[in-house]
Amino acid sequence: MHALLAYCRPGFEGECAQELAARDADLGGGAYARSRKDSGFVEFVFGDAAGLARFDAAVRWRELVFARQLVRVFARIDGLPASDRLGVVMPVLRAHDRRWCDAWIESPDSDAARELAALCRALNNALVAAMKREKLIVTGVPERLHVCLVDPRTAFIADVRVDDAAPWPGGIPRLRFPSAAPSRSTLKLEEALLTLLDDGERERWLKPGMRAVDLGAAPGGWTWQLVRRSLHVTAIDNGPMAPALVDSGLVTHLREDGFRYRPPQPVDWLVCDMVEQPRKVAARMAEWLAGGWCRHAVFNLKLPMKKRYDEVALCHAMIADAVGAGGQRLVWRARQLYHDREEVTVYASPR
Repeated sequence: MHALLAYCRPGFEGECAQELAARDADLGGGAYARSRKDSGFVEFVFGDAAGLARFDAAVRWRELVFARQLVRVFARIDGLPASDRLGVVMPVLRAHDRRWCDAWIESPDSDAARELAALCRALNNALVAAMKREKLIVTGVPERLHVCLVDPRTAFIADVRVDDAAPWPGGIPRLRFPSAAPSRSTLKLEEALLTLLDDGERERWLKPGMRAVDLGAAPGGWTWQLVRRSLHVTAIDNGPMAPALVDSGLVTHLREDGFRYRPPQPVDWLVCDMVEQPRKVAARMAEWLAGGWCRHAVFNLKLPMKKRYDEVALCHAMIADAVGAGGQRLVWRARQLYHDREEVTVYASPR
């Protein structure tokens, strides 16, 4: 097989397929997508190995918005027997004549496939043990094996380079809601900082004492993530903030309009999770980034019901044009996070 398998949020298979097709078209085209609505995955098929290799060399997982994980498929197994699934999988691995650093058995994030989670966990330890016995798992190998069960009888067998892949099964970081946070929206910013920045960037760019502005802050879910990292936050919202945040000594709450507020001096970070049309939010972010009012920004774009991929591309172009007009280049990383719904989260910075 010459195919990629992309995990995505159920209901966004069309946007994921559209994004992969757009990237493939830039490289000469020829691939096509196969997907089912609400399945939580897209199969992206190439005509030959050269097309897959060209795409794989040019497109990085971190650059994609709607794909939580992107793996290279080398086999599909239909009709897996319930009594001995590994007895069918292992000969496929032997025939492939490869070695991997680890192996994950996982399922898409759909309602139907989530019922396979217990089966995946039970099979995973057995698979790893079997592969180690046959020396198919070897320390230091750059690729990881992925077995994706899309239903109890069907599996895609794939692999991926660990340095260009999500480090979580299914591409989903499992985060626990902190009881001290004032709202569950805090998990969006936690996941964004974990997903859109690497370890070194978080260490360099999120230092105690830095200054941030949170537009549309109330009740303080995103502010809480910044305060726990000892940043000073100006929280902009006409609504009330959680009293514990205000009492922390790190938060200044201003009852102002997030679409009109301008900081008296540039800050290190701008975060924004306002419920508004994506183009209006993008225009506001363009103003901040092009004006040099912040060094880094994380914001959400609430997507329309239709043409959602096109809307993200349009917002990206709006901000890039504004930043480019000032002679700078826009760093843009966008992802539909696990804790997002009808939205994507963006990290942006002018350089």
